[in-house]
Amino acid sequence: MQFQSHIEISHQNLINNICQVKKFLGKNKKIAAVVKSNAYGHGQYEVTKVLENYVDYFQVDDLFELKKLRETTRKPTLVLGYVTRRDLEEAVLLDGIFGMYSIEEIILLNQIGKSLKRKVKIHIKIDTGLGRQGLFIKDIDTYLRCLRDLNYIQVEGICSHFANASNTEDKSYSRKQLARFKIVIKEFEEAGYNDLIKHISATAGMLVYEKDYACFDMVRVGACLYGFWPSDRLKSLFEDKVKLTPVMTWNSLIAQVKKVPKGFFVGYDLTYVTPCEKIIAVIPQGYGDGYSRALSNIGHVLVNGERCQVLGRVSMNMIVVDISNINNVQTEDKVVLLGSQDGEEITANEMASKIGTTNYEVVSRISPLLPRIVC
Repeated sequence: MQFQSHIEISHQNLINNICQVKKFLGKNKKIAAVVKSNAYGHGQYEVTKVLENYVDYFQVDDLFELKKLRETTRKPTLVLGYVTRRDLEEAVLLDGIFGMYSIEEIILLNQIGKSLKRKVKIHIKIDTGLGRQGLFIKDIDTYLRCLRDLNYIQVEGICSHFANASNTEDKSYSRKQLARFKIVIKEFEEAGYNDLIKHISATAGMLVYEKDYACFDMVRVGACLYGFWPSDRLKSLFEDKVKLTPVMTWNSLIAQVKKVPKGFFVGYDLTYVTPCEKIIAVIPQGYGDGYSRALSNIGHVLVNGERCQVLGRVSMNMIVVDISNINNVQTEDKVVLLGSQDGEEITANEMASKIGTTNYEVVSRISPLLPRIVC
């Protein structure tokens, strides 16, 4: 079967990126590969199969993602999002390792472990300043007292998350978070938890803090696995040490070619009118497939290695582009919406800058219904 639109995943580039991370970190650091949100849009199944033997853990968000992951691998898996109380037992049976910050849910996990006659692994989540999930330092004593009585809970790790690690001009807030995290670690160690897996860094934290400031046991790498830099500043600082390569190419084809006259409206809401006679091409991808409606009239695709501007509104499943300056374009010619073609490239960074978001939001929003093909 030939797919009219699909995502190509470069096996070589994905392996390159994880090897670059391992080289940067050295031998003694564990790696959790973040494959939540369909592996940042790259395909959870496809990515985990490639990375299985290169990482120590996988990380997902919820029960649904854990269930999908277990179709591929039994590797230790952190579940750091929210799992409803009624779903906790199923997640335990799937060997989830849970990010925990609620006494009530830890007690419930202990009861589930007791009924199943198995210990449940957790990582205690600390809010050191991000203001999302996690417990505060002032509540640590209460949690430690509670944990002493829970025989079916195994505290395997302790974790937090940077709020502003990409800011290399002012590291004061991140250093405060590190200091708070180390205070909590010390309290746990004094309570007898001496072999905890400690982790706070995602990609930005790994680059900026992990080697010189943090020196914890594990990093949770997401963006860099897929060839993305958290910021242009971090790219300029670290690209000579970490050679990242984009993993994804988003392919489609031309569904129709036609010549339209001057003064011809293209797309909904009449936002584009041709200033002269043009040749246009219809491409069967749109915002329903993850190609942002905000790219109306400003996006580009590649046809025969040439950049072609999106004309008019992006529709749910179609866009129209200007191919007036390209010769011999035919129906079903290949189109690249994201990636490289014949020396030209459209990056997730470019798309993100046009619509005011991040590179990894661009790819995370690509429809999971599009086939992912590892090449």
